[in-house]
Amino acid sequence: MSDNGGAAIGLLSYDTLVHAVSGAMGSVVAMTVFFPLDTAKSRLQVDEKRKAKSTPIILAEIAKEEGLLSLYRGWLPVISSLCCSNFVYFYTFNTLKRLKATGPGKSKPGTDLLMGIAAGVVNVLLTTPMWVVNTRLKLQGVKFRNEDLHQTHYRGIFDAFSQIIANEGVGTLWNGTLPSLILVLNPAIQFMFYEGMKRRAGRGGKKISSAEIFLIGAIAKAVATTATYPLQTVQAILRFGQYKGDGKGSVIGSISNIFSLLMERIKTYGVLGLYKGLEAKLLQTVLTAALMFVVYEKITAATFKVMGLNRKLKR
Repeated sequence: MSDNGGAAIGLLSYDTLVHAVSGAMGSVVAMTVFFPLDTAKSRLQVDEKRKAKSTPIILAEIAKEEGLLSLYRGWLPVISSLCCSNFVYFYTFNTLKRLKATGPGKSKPGTDLLMGIAAGVVNVLLTTPMWVVNTRLKLQGVKFRNEDLHQTHYRGIFDAFSQIIANEGVGTLWNGTLPSLILVLNPAIQFMFYEGMKRRAGRGGKKISSAEIFLIGAIAKAVATTATYPLQTVQAILRFGQYKGDGKGSVIGSISNIFSLLMERIKTYGVLGLYKGLEAKLLQTVLTAALMFVVYEKITAATFKVMGLNRKLKR
């Protein structure tokens, strides 16, 4: 291989790594700012007997009953999982994006969607155990309205891993994998809209402002979240690990559990029951995604500028 070819591969790897680290850092900053909204969403998804009031009222209830710090319960495992998850996703997505850029033709929404799906599948298979553990830890010690939900007693992330493996089997760490695999459409749709709107906004070499990035990120996430929210609720219930289902571990059994949970929600609460907690979810994910993309773009641009790579590598 020529020296130029080796240098190109080196720059490609560095470029992808910068995007992955920037995406992970952006997600940590954004999630930390809006974490209480994620707390409200999780309670509404899992605790069926908690009434779907407005998000501020839910947050006030939690703070009054369990203390102000309870709004940040499970912050460390969630941030750890999110950091790893976004690193994997951004790394995979930008690797595929760079490989596509070396081939014929320009990026199109359909191509962005396929790359997003591929990145999502890799992400789900690698990081689902972390999300199962952080769901358990986040809901540990809460005051459930539903008396059928029992408390867990984990001393931390590693204790949760060991207890789940010892008491429920290693396969439990991949609870909710099937809906998660279906939900790769969420970030895939998000990135498809984000990349498409960003290309439009940047036509003719126009510089895109932080405000525009924030708005583009918010719109992209709002569309993706609304389209996939019912499955996100199913995903959260299965990760919590207290839904018994039909007891079958097969793919058919997993599909049956997803269908049963969706039907139970509709039967008990009507079709709108599938969207219980959507207000909190939209506030949290839309604002988080919008801020994440702003931080991500700023860190990426600043890193390339400092390293003098902004002219060598163009997005």
